[in-house]
Amino acid sequence: MSNYKEIVTKAVIGKGKKLFTTENTVKVEHTPSTILGCWVINHNFRGEKVGDQITISGSYDVNIWYSYDRDTKTDVIKETKHYQEVVHMRNRDDDTGDEEIIVRSLKQPTCSDVSIEGNEIHYTIEKELGIELVGDVKVKIEASEEEDPWDEIVDENSNSNTDTLDQELDDDFIQDSTI
Repeated sequence: MSNYKEIVTKAVIGKGKKLFTTENTVKVEHTPSTILGCWVINHNFRGEKVGDQITISGSYDVNIWYSYDRDTKTDVIKETKHYQEVVHMRNRDDDTGDEEIIVRSLKQPTCSDVSIEGNEIHYTIEKELGIELVGDVKVKIEASEEEDPWDEIVDENSNSNTDTLDQELDDDFIQDSTI
């Protein structure tokens, strides 16, 4: 007869990823000649679930290094960008609303394109985020009530010591001294 047990555990119940592209413009004091570099640092984010939507709030710092005055001087413009991305996740039939949201950066924010128009620098930031919903699930398994047989444990060291002693014993060791 089969016996079934239910195990309640945490598991990934929803998973997805999305590539986000953001176009930005920043005005600079000097008219740029050349863009020497653009990098993104200090990326922080967190996610929260509202209905069947995941809202990801975060920020990062953008540093753009450029030359001006006919490439004779350089400057770095620094900007902190805040963002809020909304992702729609599939709704489950047995949604409890107690899911934990795990957001991972699959591709850190990077500058994919940068251009100059007068005193403005236009740049594009790309980032890819992965979202996991972790919630309680029930797993049903078949459980056997039969117990496995016990193995006999033989202590091999104690038998070999007894055999060695028996072989070394001299029966004529004790002699009658009165004879």
